[in-house]
Amino acid sequence: MKLKDLGEFNFINRIGRKIKLSGRVIKGIGDDAAVLKYTRDKYLLFTTDMLIEGKHFNEDDKAGLVGAKSLSCNISDIAAMGGVPKFAVCSVGLPDSLDLKYADELYEGIKKIAQRFEVDLVGGDTVCSKKIVINIALIGEVEKENLTLRSGAKGNDIIFITGNIGGSIKFRHLNFTPRFKEARFLVKNFKINSMIDVSDGLLADLGHILKESNKGAAICEKTIPLSKYAAGFDSAVRDGEDFELVFTLSERYADRLENMWPFKTRLSKIGRILNGRKGFTLVRKSEKSERIKPAGFTHF
Repeated sequence: MKLKDLGEFNFINRIGRKIKLSGRVIKGIGDDAAVLKYTRDKYLLFTTDMLIEGKHFNEDDKAGLVGAKSLSCNISDIAAMGGVPKFAVCSVGLPDSLDLKYADELYEGIKKIAQRFEVDLVGGDTVCSKKIVINIALIGEVEKENLTLRSGAKGNDIIFITGNIGGSIKFRHLNFTPRFKEARFLVKNFKINSMIDVSDGLLADLGHILKESNKGAAICEKTIPLSKYAAGFDSAVRDGEDFELVFTLSERYADRLENMWPFKTRLSKIGRILNGRKGFTLVRKSEKSERIKPAGFTHF
């Protein structure tokens, strides 16, 4: 069997089944970040992301934006857990023929985001490679009462999303702001039952929440906020790299959240968590309902 036949997430599950964890691990594979024992009041969060030239960015993209994206992806993961990013290591594979100016600008982009979000860059590694490869590992922390996993969605929760989705390939995937401030506001003021960032596509990532929570969902086409760059609804919910937050909240507090929301970032109700049903029901603009699969971007 080839990896492309197995698929990315089946491969991840295959690895996960073979790993035995110690009691120091609260949550391992299967969320935006690992959750580790830390102090009496806080957990440690640990995440990593890899970007590869030709897959996540192109050789003619601005180096500073590529560097910024490489760290922002990780910060988005920490935000989706309700946490605060703290320390990062950055490893890069670079061709020996690469212009030094590009390499300098790449690190300037990383440094700019690190300063903005108060992340310390504490190390890494460099190797020679045929294509540019950037891997960042990021440590964060979260108060125990604010930890938010994918697995906590409850029946009748309202599903929210920040911002707009779709068309990220038209520059936005290199120029986005991790929703860190929004996530911290949410976990400090509400009991957010589940949360994830949209990296693989709305359907795929909301699908992770449904799988981990053993729930279903009904979402409404007319309330899902599309970017002006989106190629259409069906594409927008599958394309990925929007880096918005999808989260679920008890219906009881939904109106209060909308009234309190202090950000210019758009906030939209897009559906509801269902008990006893797995997968998605999509309510089209025509009011017709259909079952859809949680498809999105996969690496193989």
